[in-house]
Amino acid sequence: MDPVVLAMAELMDAFEALVIVAGRNDRQVRAIAEEVERVVGERTGIKPLRVEGRDAGEWIALDYGDIIVHVFDEAVREYYDLEHLWNAAPSFRRSVAE
Repeated sequence: MDPVVLAMAELMDAFEALVIVAGRNDRQVRAIAEEVERVVGERTGIKPLRVEGRDAGEWIALDYGDIIVHVFDEAVREYYDLEHLWNAAPSFRRSVAE
């Protein structure tokens, strides 16, 4: 739900972009993260350098080096509010059919 890409290059050197998306529950969070891994792998042959949080399923981070993908449970996304934390970063949203 509500995917957003934050362009981070102007704010830090560590990575180019944060991708943030949410699922409604831990099962959906895991499914989204697995699908991101599958599609990125199929299209680019790239696997994440690290994956954190898969067991808990509330917040899974996929580290692709220059791009970090955060897949949150709705409540956890709201709590950490990375979009607000990094509000100086240009953001790009695309609506997704539910």
